[in-house]
Amino acid sequence: MRKISILVIFVFFLFACKQKSIVHTTFYFWRTDYKNNKSETEYLHQFKSKSLYVRIMDVDFNPDFQQDIPVSPIKFSDPLPQQVNIIPVVFLVNRIFNQIDSNRIKLLADHIAVFVEAKVKQAGKSNYSELQIDCDWTKTTRDHYFNFLNHLKIHPLLKGKNISVTLRLHQVKNVATSGIPPVEKAMLMCYNMGNLRKYGEQNSIIDQKEMDIYLKDYLENYPLKLDVALPIFEWAVVFRNLKYAGISKRISKAQLRDKKLFKQRGNTILYDLLIDYPAAGLRHGDVIRWEEISPEDLLASSKFLSRYLKPEERNLVFYHLDIDLLKHFTNEDFQKVIANF
Repeated sequence: MRKISILVIFVFFLFACKQKSIVHTTFYFWRTDYKNNKSETEYLHQFKSKSLYVRIMDVDFNPDFQQDIPVSPIKFSDPLPQQVNIIPVVFLVNRIFNQIDSNRIKLLADHIAVFVEAKVKQAGKSNYSELQIDCDWTKTTRDHYFNFLNHLKIHPLLKGKNISVTLRLHQVKNVATSGIPPVEKAMLMCYNMGNLRKYGEQNSIIDQKEMDIYLKDYLENYPLKLDVALPIFEWAVVFRNLKYAGISKRISKAQLRDKKLFKQRGNTILYDLLIDYPAAGLRHGDVIRWEEISPEDLLASSKFLSRYLKPEERNLVFYHLDIDLLKHFTNEDFQKVIANF
C-alpha cells in the first residue's frame, strides 16, 4: 500500500507540473541594410540561433500607379552567417486588402514570392523553409487576406515551405470575428499593446493589463501552433498640442537628459521640449513620451505567457537585433526569460 501511495503522489506531481516547451531563441532583423555586425552576430552564437527573421520589405498600395509596391526593401551589404538560416518576413499594410479583387490578390502573391526568392539569394542563401507574413488584418479585410494566404501556399516558388503569420492580441480574443488564418503557425506579437496615440504616461509597447484582457482566458485554446515575439526596443513618442505627432527616430534617452533641451515631468516618462529642435523636426512645447522595456518587463511577460501557452516546440524571438538595444540586457536577463518557457 505504501508503494502504491508513493506512486500515486509521484504521478500527481508529474502531471501537476506543467510541461516545459522546447524553445529556440532568435531575433528579428528590422533594418534596411544587413551588415554582419560582429557584436550582433555574437548574440546569435550565444543563443545558438539556427535562424534569423529578416524583414524583406513592406508592401503598400500606391494610388498613383494603382498597384501594390515594395516599400524600403532590405539590401544585403554582407551575407548572413553561414550557420544561420533566413526566415524572410514581409509586412503588408492592412489597407491594401480593403478594396482588392481576386486578380490583384493572385498578382500580389506572385510578386511577393518572386521578390522574396531574389532577396534570399542576395542574403547568400540558396533556400529557405518558412515565409512569414506580417499583417494586422481586421474583420473587414479578413477574407481577402486569408484568400491571399491561400494563394501563397500553392505558389510554385513556395512549394514545401511553411507560411506563418503574425498574430496580435486582439485577434486571439476576438477569434470569432478575426477568424483563424489558413496556416499552421502564427507568431504571437507581445508588444505594441497599448494605445500609442493616446496622450499620457502609459507605456504602449507592453502592458500587463492588456495581456490579461486579451490573452488570459483565450490563449490556451487558440488552435494554431504559436511562436512568441517579445520586445527589447525603445522609442520616443511625440505629442504636439496633446495630439499624437509620430515617433521620432532622432531622439535618444541621452538627449532627454540634456536639461538645455528637455525638462522631465517629475519621475514620469514625459519630457517637455524647451526650445525648437529643427534637426529632429520638433518644436518648442512638444512633449516626448519615452517608452522602453526593462528586464523586469520581459520577465513578467514571460511568466504570464508560460502559464497560458500550450507546451510545444516553439521559437522565441526578440524584436530586434540591434546592439544599441541588446546592451540594456545581460545574458542572465535573457536566460531567465527563456527559462520560463
